[in-house]
Amino acid sequence: MKPILPGATIGILGGGQLGRMTAFAARTLGYHVNVLDPDPHAPAFAVANTAITAPFDDEIAAARLAESSDVVTLEIEQVSTVTIEACARFAPTRPNAAAVYTVQERGRQKEFLASHRFPLGPFRIVENADACEAAVAALGPSIVKATMGGYDGRGQARVRTAAEGRAAFTDIGARRCVVEQFLDLDFELSVLVARSAMGEVVAYPPSRNHHEGGILVWAVVPSGKSAALEAQARTLATNIAEQLGIIGLLAVEMFVTKDGQLLVNELAPRPHNTYHHSERAMATSQFEQLVRAVCGLPLGDVSIVRPAAIHNLLGDRWDGRTPDAIGALQVPRARLHLYGKKSARPGRKMGHISGCGDTAEEALAVVLESFRRF
Repeated sequence: MKPILPGATIGILGGGQLGRMTAFAARTLGYHVNVLDPDPHAPAFAVANTAITAPFDDEIAAARLAESSDVVTLEIEQVSTVTIEACARFAPTRPNAAAVYTVQERGRQKEFLASHRFPLGPFRIVENADACEAAVAALGPSIVKATMGGYDGRGQARVRTAAEGRAAFTDIGARRCVVEQFLDLDFELSVLVARSAMGEVVAYPPSRNHHEGGILVWAVVPSGKSAALEAQARTLATNIAEQLGIIGLLAVEMFVTKDGQLLVNELAPRPHNTYHHSERAMATSQFEQLVRAVCGLPLGDVSIVRPAAIHNLLGDRWDGRTPDAIGALQVPRARLHLYGKKSARPGRKMGHISGCGDTAEEALAVVLESFRRF
């Protein structure tokens, strides 16, 4: 297997902010970039050599993307596997359809993880309101999640009683849901694993993350947790990536309970919000690493160069006001990253603030203060 060298063209399925930042990294390395997305104003289109506006299940458009690319990757897992297979007929497509099929639906994720004995909290997969009611009765207070989509707090409901579970299934309106028992959490971690087409594997140091309402608020590295726990988390994430056969990136979100259990929450086969700080913290950003992995280049060093943090900027911040970019940038060591989205709405990720410091606490304080001023 030969590496795909700079000067070649990378096709990206998905033109959101992750595609945009991957495209920036690819162009820095000397690659051309083609992007397919259903949104004619997709943020990554501004960085692409060729922009194709088409649905993610359009096999003909996907084939056109792949025919003009030397390798194809993705920035969103909600892409039809038929589309991925159409790309694979014309160019190496990484990750492959089988891995994406497993990860893109929460029920299949849970079944895969359980079948390989990876640690999970108690859960049930349900396909009707009766089953959802019974699951909550058995598990107690839980969160009900649609198995497809439903990211950033959407398509989810927190329930405490069986009756609420029945209502939640109807309100969510999905054909299939996962019911997850509430856990007594201490904190949350994530680990990003890169697997190269040439067989290399690296796991980034764990990120410590804070969510509110199912949406990431901030993330920081180093995690500040014990070396033993960090090593356990990196090994767990690496084993999952290898079992899936991922070529590219796999983000593994994890819970640590107050009694010390390390449990898998969810997987994502792409760059991840919790590693946006890798552009400032690590020797190799997640976006450059994705390019290296899918093109078969040597994987980059993932050691922490300096502590760093990020804080998300949601569309709520634009509600009835113009955010203060100048105020945010007056905070020393803060950097503003805006995604070029045309319209802001509540819950929509419009950008993030990154910051660094001599310690993780200093880096986190930088982004919190910059966000306060924004």
